[in-house]
Amino acid sequence: MSTPSQDPWLLTPGPLTTSAATKEAMLHDWGSRDATFIATNARVRENLLKIANAAYTHVCVPVQGSGTFAVEATLGTLIPKDGKALVLINGAYGQRMVKILDYAGRASVSYETAEDTPPDPDDISTLLEGDSDITHVLAVHCETTSGILNPIEAIADVCKQHKRSLIIDAMSAFGAIELDASKVHFDAVMASSNKCLEGVPGMGFSLIRKSVLEECSGNAHALSLDLYDQWVAMEKNAQWRFTPPTHVIVAFDSAIEQFFAAGGVEGRFKRYSENAQILIAGMKELGFKTLLSHNLQAPIIITFEMPTDPNFDFDVFYERLKDQGYIIYPGKLTVAPSFRIGCIGDLGKEHMHGVLDVIKSVLKEMNVRGAQPKAI
Repeated sequence: MSTPSQDPWLLTPGPLTTSAATKEAMLHDWGSRDATFIATNARVRENLLKIANAAYTHVCVPVQGSGTFAVEATLGTLIPKDGKALVLINGAYGQRMVKILDYAGRASVSYETAEDTPPDPDDISTLLEGDSDITHVLAVHCETTSGILNPIEAIADVCKQHKRSLIIDAMSAFGAIELDASKVHFDAVMASSNKCLEGVPGMGFSLIRKSVLEECSGNAHALSLDLYDQWVAMEKNAQWRFTPPTHVIVAFDSAIEQFFAAGGVEGRFKRYSENAQILIAGMKELGFKTLLSHNLQAPIIITFEMPTDPNFDFDVFYERLKDQGYIIYPGKLTVAPSFRIGCIGDLGKEHMHGVLDVIKSVLKEMNVRGAQPKAI
């Protein structure tokens, strides 16, 4: 439980609870042209490539803003004006990519499955065989809408077989679920500072195949979102074209250092998986039902179906958990009323047990006798 001096624990998919060391890194000011900051920025870019085992094939291009800024910048830079994208959708973030393409004036077609259903690689293959105009495939690794883990390796194999460019939105997976450039063929992967690497919000980044980016001059539809120009400028003088989020980057540098010290991707996956296992088992004991089966569930955020007990009111439930020091997340599904609880951030098993104890107490206060969802 939090105390008056303790911020609430964020059981969300980001922004999330950060360590004291990450917070402390922001207690100083840096000049954006100063050598110390420039070295920090270079180290962050280098380490992000290292996490994906992509240093020999890709370059890291950061951009100011949330993860969506990085997605929009990457799509607008890599997909030429006469290109066409196949967007794989099973949640809000696949749908968002379609909207980005519409704004940018890029052609697209969609392959949509339900929020609890991953795309079928055979269907993707059929779609690519039937439409030679498709130049790029856009996929979400872990769709935050539900927490589903999509079969990114199989999708990459299909794209490589059909010689199509794969762009991956890995916002909620990068750093916790392996994505190795030597095993998964992708031309770009996008993520942000405030997810599984446990930094603070304010910077997105894209790891882009160098040979691909070199051919992208003139593609971008917006000056500030031109990752080709951003990369060329940064390679020339190691500086950002426009004012960088200095505090965010220095905090991210600290968070990445902590990430490696804690075992990298393997260590982070282990802790998040333990969090998820404790949370799912405890919620099921209270009567809640998860949306996803075990084989589809990523240990990032868990979607629980809404109880049908007439005494259960999510807004009241949320506020009472917040009063006890835990902030969870509303649902975003169309397939079923739901809410979500995150497993990521600077949290461990004690926080999972803590929120479960509070949930049990709050349900009793609300006189909720059963947490079962509506039978299908």
